[in-house]
Amino acid sequence: MCGVSVVVPVYRGEQTVAGLVRELNELSAPTTTPSGLRFRVDEIVLVHDCGPDRSDVVLRRLARENPLVRVIWLSRNYGQDAATIAGMAAARGGWIVTMDEDGQHDPACIAEFLDTAYRRRADLVYSRPVNARPHSPLRNLTSRGAKLVLATLFAFPDSTRFESFRLIRGDIGRRLAEVAANGAYLDVALTWVVGRTATAPVRLRSEGRPESGYNYRRLFSLFWKMVLCTGTRGLRLVSLLGVTLALAGSIMAAVIVYTAVTSGGNNPEGWASIIVVLLLCSGALLFSLGLIAEYLGVVLHILVGKPLYLTIESPTPRPPADSAQPLARQRAEVSAG
Repeated sequence: MCGVSVVVPVYRGEQTVAGLVRELNELSAPTTTPSGLRFRVDEIVLVHDCGPDRSDVVLRRLARENPLVRVIWLSRNYGQDAATIAGMAAARGGWIVTMDEDGQHDPACIAEFLDTAYRRRADLVYSRPVNARPHSPLRNLTSRGAKLVLATLFAFPDSTRFESFRLIRGDIGRRLAEVAANGAYLDVALTWVVGRTATAPVRLRSEGRPESGYNYRRLFSLFWKMVLCTGTRGLRLVSLLGVTLALAGSIMAAVIVYTAVTSGGNNPEGWASIIVVLLLCSGALLFSLGLIAEYLGVVLHILVGKPLYLTIESPTPRPPADSAQPLARQRAEVSAG
């Protein structure tokens, strides 16, 4: 029988994570996949990523009421990728499933994931949505555009199937979590260590909350993180940009010299075009320097030992049980005074 650990990063899950745990708890009994494979969910690893709501209260209650639930507390908000990696490091199952806490991922799809993994002999299975995502058309369009840019401009075709709902072989997930450094993007890191990848069709459900926890600024930050993690492709594009501008400058210089020689002594005019070229070249130069600085920043974080995440024992400081009453009296006296 296959044992499955489910890792769920929780950022704004006060209203949704309890329902997800109830669905996952139904799979704690031995379950048979369509292909006849037997599996069960052995543990539910909830990673508290210090969101703005009262998810910590809900997670404490779930851990008390459900023996399958284990809670990993992070010291601050590190982002979905870091929270997922922290959960993978703590997972103990033969397979690890990662999914969102907002309810759009159906736990019943885990059976299809396992069938696909064994049928295709894959170590990693991504979900492949068959319906439109429950987001605005603009967000869906920008998401597809970002993946297309990574696949074409940065030669990263695997990015077109990156999804947060995925099945990973347990030993690979745990070892990867041990070596992942600060700045690592999980899906990009998986391409470094996984040789066989497959996809399984899923139907996304509506989110259980009124709006997504990701705004466009955070989405662009994730996209930029993916760009920096794809390797030195970005630096090669900078070199290509420099060669292109040099060639364009040489051609323009030849045109100006030819015009000066053949115009009978009249100097060619073109101050506007010169200013435009200067602006374009200086903009390209500043962009190139900025990209190089971003790469250096990633390297610096690794060299100084900045952690990808840090786990703690509880989300907020709590006094010992024998001192809780005196502290409460002190607060009451201060309020009365």
